[in-house]
Amino acid sequence: MNADNRKGELVELKNQLRQLAGSRAPGVEDVKRELYKKVISYMTIGIDVSSLFGEMVMCSATSDLVLKKMCYLYVGNYARGHPDLALLTINFLQKDCHDEDPMIRGLALRSLCSLRVMNLVEYLVGPLHAGLKDSNGYVRTVAAMGVLKLYHISPSSCTDNDFPATLKTQLLQDSDAQVVANCLCALQEIYLAEASRSDGSLKDRDSLYTTSVIYLLINRIKDFSEWAQCLVLDVVSKYVSSNPEESFKMMDILEDRLQHANSAVVLATIKVFLHLTLSMADIHQQVYERIKAPLLTLVSSGSVEQSYAVISHLHLLVLRAPTVFASEYKHFYCRYSDPSYVKKLKLEMLTAIANESNTYEIVTELCEYAANVDVAIARESIRAVGKIALQQYDVNAIVDRLLQFLEMEKDYVTAETLVLVKDLLRKYPQWSHDCIAVVGNVSSKNVTEPKAKAALVWMLGEYAYDMLDAPYVLEGFVENWAEEESAEVRLELLTAVTKIFFKRPPESIKMLGAALAAGLADAHQDVHDRALLYYRLLQQGVEIAERVVNPPKQAVSVFADTQSSEIRDRIFDEFNSLAVVYQEPSYMFLDKEHRGPIELTEDTGILPMDSKLSDDVLPSQHVEANDNDLLLSASEREESRGGVGNGSYAYSGPDLSGFDTPSPAAPSNNASLSSTSHTSPAIDDLLGLTFPAAPVPTSPSLKLKPKPLLDPATFQRKWSQLTIASTLDHTLSQPAALPSPQPLLRHMQAHSIECMASGGQAPKFKFFFFAQVADSPPSTGFFLVEFVVNTSSGISQAKVKADNADLVTAFGNLFVSTLRKFGSS
Repeated sequence: MNADNRKGELVELKNQLRQLAGSRAPGVEDVKRELYKKVISYMTIGIDVSSLFGEMVMCSATSDLVLKKMCYLYVGNYARGHPDLALLTINFLQKDCHDEDPMIRGLALRSLCSLRVMNLVEYLVGPLHAGLKDSNGYVRTVAAMGVLKLYHISPSSCTDNDFPATLKTQLLQDSDAQVVANCLCALQEIYLAEASRSDGSLKDRDSLYTTSVIYLLINRIKDFSEWAQCLVLDVVSKYVSSNPEESFKMMDILEDRLQHANSAVVLATIKVFLHLTLSMADIHQQVYERIKAPLLTLVSSGSVEQSYAVISHLHLLVLRAPTVFASEYKHFYCRYSDPSYVKKLKLEMLTAIANESNTYEIVTELCEYAANVDVAIARESIRAVGKIALQQYDVNAIVDRLLQFLEMEKDYVTAETLVLVKDLLRKYPQWSHDCIAVVGNVSSKNVTEPKAKAALVWMLGEYAYDMLDAPYVLEGFVENWAEEESAEVRLELLTAVTKIFFKRPPESIKMLGAALAAGLADAHQDVHDRALLYYRLLQQGVEIAERVVNPPKQAVSVFADTQSSEIRDRIFDEFNSLAVVYQEPSYMFLDKEHRGPIELTEDTGILPMDSKLSDDVLPSQHVEANDNDLLLSASEREESRGGVGNGSYAYSGPDLSGFDTPSPAAPSNNASLSSTSHTSPAIDDLLGLTFPAAPVPTSPSLKLKPKPLLDPATFQRKWSQLTIASTLDHTLSQPAALPSPQPLLRHMQAHSIECMASGGQAPKFKFFFFAQVADSPPSTGFFLVEFVVNTSSGISQAKVKADNADLVTAFGNLFVSTLRKFGSS
């Protein structure tokens, strides 16, 4: 329908409604119905029919309930957006609130409270008072919820007219169970909102949890609807009983609710039982026994979605009391028809309840799942077998089962098994001979997942004596260093190569030199730092390095849990809520909605948007020292930097002139591995490393925009999206010229490098700089720099991110050249 046709249609509807407004002719109600239906259909599909507001109100003078409902629907939809038109509805709505038909009275009162117009609040007070005293239960039910709507519109009007007190009286005295439920719902929300606004209403809120109110509610619980029963049980769960006898009496009254067909009622009742007995350990354990059967029954009944909600709560209880459910382990076997998210919870419960009596049956079942067509479930089942093995139940048989997985020749099965075998060897070193014999037959070419590669590399380095071809397998990993994308694997590879050097030096010495060269040239900061650490340790002596890198290790007794007991306790406190389904406390998925768009994060350290960006130092922003400070001696800090090459391995990597390494001295003839006093060139020659003299930096050719503009939000977004393209180390020639951040800020600004934020305390300062390529579009061509400097030593480090990675080298030269000029004038 085009605009002209629509306009003509609305004009025709308006004329027809106006003609019918005062008509009493037979059959006019049927005509009105058709017109109303047409108006409501237009409104539903998004056509603005607010121009018919006056005519719709004039036609509302009718006793036809269907017409009344459609008119109320129309008025409620447009009243909030057109408060001036909403005033036209007050007279007929107030009149309908006194209609003889209780259905019309209730609908009119509900519509009147749903207008949500601040200027019309005064017209709600009288009808609400009358509605709460109405003889019909439906009207009182609507009025109770109307009080809550009034509170959301104007809290002061609600409290000044004593509506909460009226609801409390209604709660205690009304004979209609639905009215009591609505009063309870409204009071809970009002008291909760008042408590968040001030401390004045906390006492009133606590009045809901008195003995008289609680007993009144639970004695009438069978009269309430299922929704109301859940509401009542939620209130009861917050009640603190005065003595054990009172708790027993309350549980006796609510005992039959555990047999209810509605899962929400059963879970709410379970919450009451658990919270009433928290202070009684023996009784609390008996409660687990009592609720076990109802929960297991609910798991196998109802829809999949309902079953998942129930099994999520069962999962929480199983983790808290695994021994109670250990005998029911067959209930947690996965069925073919179970969706994957249900199977995952069942596998976790099977892992938790495994003990000496049922481990064999559970592991046998889990091994069947390893061949499941669902790869995710197959992985979870293998992890479950490994976790049971780490619990020290029947380890002999479980290790054999795990090693059999390696013979299935499925990549994902092999990957998961290698990770678990690594953990088993850390806890049970006595199984190394059997495990390594099987792992040695696994081809490294078939292992593609990063965690599995890291596990295999760890075993190759740790058990080099038992695996004869370990150096040659690691050699293949080193040769493919540039193709390895995972930093986790590269980190583990550095450690494994260094360990194997201590155990089998003739076969691994050249490989170690190549690995260190590749690590020092790695763009990943952690990899670079670990390679530099190992290099510095080897400079001090092989024995010293071995004591640090490969010390005697004891078996791991306990592995870190993925979820702390504190978190699980907080989830338990929110039993029968979404916190259990999400497996995290509610604040973790609710509070994020109230956070600002930019925050001070650990990985960026960028100031919030509302922070003042100035040249002043911000003492609250603490800056950590450069990691390389720990690796440099006082004399080495004054030496020039050089690049790192390799001897026998061809490695293509970035220029290493920016890494902080010592200059070579005279060669040494003593290259004994047992020596603890290696000089730098001795270990360099031994590993095939060379350190050419630092090249003289050429004059930078990159041109920067004199006054680049970048707002904090864009800086934050770019910093989080871009990766570190270069790391620059520099020693200021005159660190004394930097008593505070301001001199460096002015110096950098004079060279077209602006500061976004600065902070720290002497002698350590941190800066966030940015610059822009000249003649580039406004939103591109930016360089972002995190610059950390120690003013006592002059040592600094810059991490550079850029829109255009091709220009990073040129900008790095310019940035270092600018730093060299600082303090020279």
